Amino acid sequence: MQRHFTLEYWIDDGWYVGKLKEVPGVFSQGESLDELQANIQDAYALMTEESGAPAHPGSQTKEIALDVA
Repeated sequence: MQRHFTLEYWIDDGWYVGKLKEVPGVFSQGESLDELQANIQDAYALMTEESGAPAHPGSQTKEIALDVA
């Protein structure tokens, strides 16, 4: 399955650095834009893999609604 995200990127000291705008905490870098995209894919996979594990034994989840600005 594929999902589409917005890669925000910039060049810093010769490196392509970027983040996924829709997924806070997913950052990476690469020597080229192609390498950055591959590294962002890896960072996203690691982030979503970690979030699937329970934070605490016996923990539960509940969907809630929040007011946002």
